[in-house]
Amino acid sequence: MGTITVRLPDDTHKRIKELAASRKTSINKLYEEFTVMALTAFDAENSFKVMAGKGSKKRGIELLEKLQTHYND
Repeated sequence: MGTITVRLPDDTHKRIKELAASRKTSINKLYEEFTVMALTAFDAENSFKVMAGKGSKKRGIELLEKLQTHYND
């Protein structure tokens, strides 16, 4: 397991402590959750880019339009 040091403004550190306390977890665990969320988003974006590069632009636009129509109903 790796160790990092994060420097934050005092008010941000206070708010992070309060958030961790409200979730009944440690600051360390909270940062671990933040990291997992960021990496998940990063992986999803990269996966989407790879899939988009292999796909048809026309079909992609059709699907986006279909989604837009669905969510506007």
